[in-house]
Amino acid sequence: MAHIERELGAKLKRAARAFPSLVLTGPRRSGKTYLLRHAFPHASYHLLEDPDVIARIRADARGWLADVRTPAILDEVQHVPEILPYIRTLVDRAPSRRGRWLLTGSQDFTLMKGVSESMAGRAAVFTLLPLSYRETKRWNLVRGGFPEVMLRPRSAGDWFRSYIQTYLERDVRSLLQVRDLATFRRFLALLATRNGQLLNKTDLAAPLGVSVPTITSWLAVLEVTGHVLLVPPFFENLGKRLVKSPKLYWVDSGLLCALLGLASSAELERSPFVGPCFEGFVASELVKNLLNAGKRPEIFHFRDQQGLEVDFVVPGPAGSLRLIEAKWTRTVTPDMARPLNRLAAAVQPRKVECVVVARGAPGGPRAMAPGVRALSVEELLGSP
Repeated sequence: MAHIERELGAKLKRAARAFPSLVLTGPRRSGKTYLLRHAFPHASYHLLEDPDVIARIRADARGWLADVRTPAILDEVQHVPEILPYIRTLVDRAPSRRGRWLLTGSQDFTLMKGVSESMAGRAAVFTLLPLSYRETKRWNLVRGGFPEVMLRPRSAGDWFRSYIQTYLERDVRSLLQVRDLATFRRFLALLATRNGQLLNKTDLAAPLGVSVPTITSWLAVLEVTGHVLLVPPFFENLGKRLVKSPKLYWVDSGLLCALLGLASSAELERSPFVGPCFEGFVASELVKNLLNAGKRPEIFHFRDQQGLEVDFVVPGPAGSLRLIEAKWTRTVTPDMARPLNRLAAAVQPRKVECVVVARGAPGGPRAMAPGVRALSVEELLGSP
């Protein structure tokens, strides 16, 4: 695969002209280092998970920074968050110098705490998720969007096994200080089967024999490290009893399929997970497009206790809404438009766009019912 231009690159370059420092977070192996090195080819590069580098910084942070040529990329800075106050001091000494410190971090509980305490007003913060459809013009649920998997799809199985063992079972588990690896593995597998469902922490805790607060902390780390999305409910004064739980999705469909033990598209299509996997893929792509545009990743779901359900509610300009139903089908029917029409009527006088997105809606966008269009994945996600 040739070089893929990441949409976030232009935003990073613009921010580097306005801020003394940048912070780029996101899941491991999503392409953060490559993006920064490509966007800022003249910056010096320093990997902060090297034991020798960590030891030098902890022994003499000021001395180490004095030897660094700026602009500088400090990669995986979460390993030495104590360096952030020293960077803040350097920034404050020369506040007019822009784009000097380019930081990346994957496990961003510690990192973001340090950024909020030390770098407030001094750093522009961005999140990079795996490759989007808009960046690659291709999609495959079993492969997902991690750059290395897209580069070497034949090695996808080995890559995902390594990722799960190295980053989920080691790094994420170390953040949580989980001693029982077997239980944490069961948690990851169980969470994969709940993709696309309303979050029920008690339902997750009971079969694992752990407490609800434990589930809460495990989910929080998976969310903040960019592995799962919790899509909150959309609230309006609609005179309805609304379901208040978020829906849970895995960010990368390839990682989800690996956790489910699904190694091919044929296996996925025969499984009961194909519909939720597709729905989660759409959720993740909507979030990626917002993040890559430098916007807040605001998407919601809607469900009331009378059975009205819409997969995604996406706010737009001037209070407008985009209502989206995701269907793993090549054949769209008028019945699929009914929930969208009902919710659109309930939120009047807002301006509303209603879309049913299918894996293939041939012939381009077409009307399904008054005010509702059918779009393919490519049509929904491929344009700004």
